[in-house]
Amino acid sequence: MATSTTTKPKAKKTAKAKTTAKSKTRAKRKSPKKNLVIVESPAKAKTIEKYLGRSYKVMASKGHVRDLPKSKMGVDIDHDYEPHYISIRGKGDTIKELRSAAKKAKKVYLAADPDREGESIAWHLQHILDLDPNADNRVVFNEITKDAVKESFKHPRNVDMNLVDAQQARRILDRLVGYSISPLLWQKVKKGLSAGRVQSIALWLIIERENAIKDFTPEEYWSIDSEFKKGRSKFKASFYGLNGKKKELPNNDAVQDILKQLDPKGDFDITKVTRRERKRQPQPPFTTSTMQQEANRKLNFRTRKTMMAAQQLYEGINIGKEGSQGLITYMRTDSTRISVIAKHEASKFLHEEYGAEYAATKPIKGKLPEGAQDAHEAIRPTSVFRTPASLKKYLTRDQFRLYQMVWSRFVASQMTPAIMDTMAVTIEQNKVIFKANGSKMKFDGFLKVYGDSKEKDNLLPDLDTGDVVHLVKNNPDQHFTQPPARYSEATLIKALEEKGVGRPSTYSPTIDTIQRRYYVKEVGRRFEPTELGEIVNKIIVEYFPDVVNIDFTANLEGKLDQVEEGKENWIKLVDTFYKPFSNEVESATKNMEKVQIKDEPAGINCEICGAPMVVKMGRFGKFHACSRFPECRNTKPIVKEIGVICPKCHEGQVIERKSRKNRIFYGCSRYPDCDFVSWDKPIGRDCPKDGHFLVEKRVKGGTQVVCPNGDYEEPAQK
Repeated sequence: MATSTTTKPKAKKTAKAKTTAKSKTRAKRKSPKKNLVIVESPAKAKTIEKYLGRSYKVMASKGHVRDLPKSKMGVDIDHDYEPHYISIRGKGDTIKELRSAAKKAKKVYLAADPDREGESIAWHLQHILDLDPNADNRVVFNEITKDAVKESFKHPRNVDMNLVDAQQARRILDRLVGYSISPLLWQKVKKGLSAGRVQSIALWLIIERENAIKDFTPEEYWSIDSEFKKGRSKFKASFYGLNGKKKELPNNDAVQDILKQLDPKGDFDITKVTRRERKRQPQPPFTTSTMQQEANRKLNFRTRKTMMAAQQLYEGINIGKEGSQGLITYMRTDSTRISVIAKHEASKFLHEEYGAEYAATKPIKGKLPEGAQDAHEAIRPTSVFRTPASLKKYLTRDQFRLYQMVWSRFVASQMTPAIMDTMAVTIEQNKVIFKANGSKMKFDGFLKVYGDSKEKDNLLPDLDTGDVVHLVKNNPDQHFTQPPARYSEATLIKALEEKGVGRPSTYSPTIDTIQRRYYVKEVGRRFEPTELGEIVNKIIVEYFPDVVNIDFTANLEGKLDQVEEGKENWIKLVDTFYKPFSNEVESATKNMEKVQIKDEPAGINCEICGAPMVVKMGRFGKFHACSRFPECRNTKPIVKEIGVICPKCHEGQVIERKSRKNRIFYGCSRYPDCDFVSWDKPIGRDCPKDGHFLVEKRVKGGTQVVCPNGDYEEPAQK
């Protein structure tokens, strides 16, 4: 009894002692240090952290952390153009958090985007966090997938100073141009203006196109479209020429001369029939500029919207069980190159989904534009097996439409050509020649995925040389040559790319800037220069010709590429540009006369003080302001009556207004007493079916009068 009594307390004491020992051990044991990874955006950080696991902590710098100051030039011209960088205002808390995390980290990795700007961000972070500049702490990946990210961490490298120098040279060149010309524009024209290398050329292109349109003289020409028949089958053909040669029809007299030579009731001979098989090749996958152009044309996306949606798809979207996944490769690229792995995956998908006949053995290779860097792959889906349909429920409408376009274009680029059976027929009578062309889809190929695979066949009857056909009718038609079209976002980007001006990352901010400064306005999705834009362009062309010299600017881009490759010194490059440019600045400061933008009388008086109102030019266009400004600050928007009585109150006039985003809409002049509003232009007539007011809508190629309720529409007008 005594033994059992002494044993029990001893056992309890031992258990308690063990518990205390474990507690002390835990207290002494520190949690293992983690590796810190720094990327640009929180969305990208979230996706990558999931791939790397618990031993890594991923944080976001939220873009750049250092830049040149806004308040001054920030470049020491006398000491090798040394830039003076400062921490960006508002980034203090972010920098503090990054510094704190870096001190506690086992190792710091810099995983900014794989381009010049990303390399520059990594370099600035290296400086701010006091990291070893020779350390292998830079990791890059072209796509945010588990395999790509993990592989990149196996091969870290130094920050590439050639890339940093190329980005720094561009930044300093832009600063030298902007901070030299802009103050002159403020002084000589008006405050708030700016000038830059790429934006000045974009503006110049738009104004040159506008001048070409103004100087254009339309020329008359005619065509003869005819209808023939063989048996019961009818087909169309067009006048080609006379006596075996092509002939133009400049006027109606030339048309009548041809028609006089024809016997409408006589036989027409088939003198030649050519049957061929024509292949239509797919286009290569997207680069940044071709994606921007196609999204503008097909999806009606502005460049900024395209890049925003692409950034989201690249950084990662939560797609259910798989979590956050990067869905497309890096979206700033001018390369059409595709990795071997991606080609094999696409081939496997095509064999499984469509069959071997649709998978190309040698996919199309895109030709790189002159000066393209080819640093990355083309834009493609990170996995072709993630079809647009399978992801639709996880994506916003904009994300889905862009992903569908990127996915389809890439898949199509790995497919076989579409094959058309074509037939060209020559028809003659009295040495007057007509030609007809027919086509029939033989094999849809890549059109099954990307393009209009349902395009109508233009079938001709079964014709052979020596056959006779008969004329049904002739349709002579008068035409006039058209002036060149104004630039849209898509065509402006294409022009800048073709001329070697700017780089993929510059197109979106350039277009935004020239609109925000009100140098151009968008009318019907086409750019028109404003009076202010023409004034600024005239000054730059006269006093700073190199800034708008396309060859000079394209050559400068080539030199920046050489800096990136380590073949050119960035200080020497900047110096070569700045020395002659500084002379131009000095000359302009002395010789440029002040431009007076005269206030146009508005024809009405101020309802507050009675002084005359004048027309002023502001950020979003013209407006009415009191001529006694700043003593009287009364302003009014300029309203444009469209000559239609308000269909709601039947008292006020319908006037053209602009939304906060500068979009035109229509409202009642009696607002706020009458709240009538319409995005489409009322025409002053009511629908014959339901009595609702009719509106004019823009359709492809013109306008169309329709009922908003969908009950009535009139033929479209060009």
